[in-house]
Amino acid sequence: MQDEYRTIARAGVDETEVNRSRFLCALAPAASEQEAQEFIAAVRKEHADATHNCWAYVIGADASVQKASDDGEPGGTAGVPMLQMLLRRDMRYVVAVVTRYYGGVKLGAGGLIRAYGGAVGEALDALGTLTRRRFRLATVTVDHQRAGKVQNDLRATGREVRDVRYGEAVTLEIALPDADVDAFRAWLADATAGTAAFELGGEAYGDA
Repeated sequence: MQDEYRTIARAGVDETEVNRSRFLCALAPAASEQEAQEFIAAVRKEHADATHNCWAYVIGADASVQKASDDGEPGGTAGVPMLQMLLRRDMRYVVAVVTRYYGGVKLGAGGLIRAYGGAVGEALDALGTLTRRRFRLATVTVDHQRAGKVQNDLRATGREVRDVRYGEAVTLEIALPDADVDAFRAWLADATAGTAAFELGGEAYGDA
């Protein structure tokens, strides 16, 4: 698994104009290829009267799935530059659809490549990006007496407490960078006089 990847901060649309042609770039997060295809279909439906709805998406923290379509523009002038812009910006789990409303002026191959790639780049700038880092999930079980202090200390040091369950003891689910596991285990033993139980779980991505 990749240690981290970048994705868009939020879904949205950004509009640019090149020689009277309108280019609307819609960006959305996509956890799977199916989600990406559903988003493309929704944008196509919304802009059924557009000249072109070109698209590209990158799925997987290691960019294992990459697809693009020119949707009737000359081959390699739309989908590919859009995909290249996503990859150049290290974007993952993201889908981009650029809708073009033709304004009467032909742009030529070079102009199209710049317009489609540029529309994606400008949309990424407008909507913002964030880094998601790989974490190990872990469970801490501690008695009620110490639970409040442990929770406060975790939050004070920027640890992500994902879930808290109260039973005979208090169970906290947290996320840790791999490199911090040993140091955290030592800190926990010290903070709870060795009374807390610590169990490592699987892996997940969270905001860095």
